[in-house]
Amino acid sequence: MKTQQDTAVFLLRIALASGFLSAVASRLNLWGTQSSGWKKFVDYTAETNSFLPQSWASIIAVLSTATELSIGILLFVGYQVKGTARCASILTLFFATAMSISFGIKEPLDYSVFAFSAGAFLLSTFSRYQWSLDQFLQQ
Repeated sequence: MKTQQDTAVFLLRIALASGFLSAVASRLNLWGTQSSGWKKFVDYTAETNSFLPQSWASIIAVLSTATELSIGILLFVGYQVKGTARCASILTLFFATAMSISFGIKEPLDYSVFAFSAGAFLLSTFSRYQWSLDQFLQQ
């Protein structure tokens, strides 16, 4: 049973990391023609945060991208997983809330943003992270 839980925790960590890293890769045109690109992301940031001044969109886009890149890398290598997962949960909950305010509840539900946030929160509740840098450093 413990092995199944270890495997599930590992897969959750890698899935969350991949989600963050894929989003950043799309903004930076690393997915080729399937990329959203930076300009579209800044425009989407302004739409998602429609309750804030539009002039803030570029700053929010840069800060969120840097945060998502950091979270993605830290989760992928398994360093400071508990705290990083907690940050991921809070960030995605803010994103889901902004989406709900600007577009209605359907959008964050369709894109599973609340599920992503809950998964990150669940990841933050475990006491050990098999196959992670955290585990290696504890030995």
